[in-house]
Amino acid sequence: MLSPIVAGAWRLAEWGWTPGERLRWIEANAELGITSFDHADIYGGYQVEALFGEALALAPALRQRLQLVSKCGIQLVSPARPGNAIKHYDTSARHVRASVEASLRALHTDRLDLLLIHRPDALMDFDELARSFEALRSEGKVLHFGVSNFTPSQLAPLQRRIPLLTNQIELSPLHRAPLHDGTLDQCQDLGLRPMIWSPLAGGRIFGSDAPDAQRVRQALAELERETGAGWVTLLIAWLLRHPSRPWPVIGTRRIEMAREAMAALRLQLDAQQWYRLWQAGAGHEVD
Repeated sequence: MLSPIVAGAWRLAEWGWTPGERLRWIEANAELGITSFDHADIYGGYQVEALFGEALALAPALRQRLQLVSKCGIQLVSPARPGNAIKHYDTSARHVRASVEASLRALHTDRLDLLLIHRPDALMDFDELARSFEALRSEGKVLHFGVSNFTPSQLAPLQRRIPLLTNQIELSPLHRAPLHDGTLDQCQDLGLRPMIWSPLAGGRIFGSDAPDAQRVRQALAELERETGAGWVTLLIAWLLRHPSRPWPVIGTRRIEMAREAMAALRLQLDAQQWYRLWQAGAGHEVD
């Protein structure tokens, strides 16, 4: 349903590009086979979707080649949302519909391919949310649904009410919790393919002086000598090795980095290579 690697648009507003430059970035990713783009209503102070949509409006036919993902449920204190006095979560039917309608207008599209609830909401009414999803799907405004940053116990009640496509979670050699807390076990059990945010640990692997980052860099250097693959390729291959068949989300403006990520589709790490990166991140061998 999504491309093997997903382009994250989170920082698009920071790049200072013209609409034409944004369109070239979209097209360059699509040429590599990265046709899925990850958004959220709040990105860039509620501005990123409109910036993306402005670019896409320059080449409307391109929309048929793309899969557009968005997220909702976080309410930020922002000039764009003057009614928000505090940061909070909102998964009410009214907010979900309003967010979808705003995303459709901003992105210049008639549908979202995938909508995610961005964070678990302590006030979430699972029955109401499932009804909201069903209504949006019946209207053709959202094709598929999922969640983001949900624990297994938070995901299960919603999944029992309406089939979900994914849980978007953080995972990298520096953040391994989903491998052991039941999150990825649940994905396999239910047939959900997880989306992975921050697969490069927000760049910490490459520049942090923290001991875990230094150990991972050493392991990457050794694997690079063995495989001939660069570090980005190795890190994405580490994710793709998991049997839940993840969709990594890479938020880069550099097409060369996107190309390196796609190269991971041709690299199969064996179990020992995979666990070497796990051990480097953990700082100890498996129990």
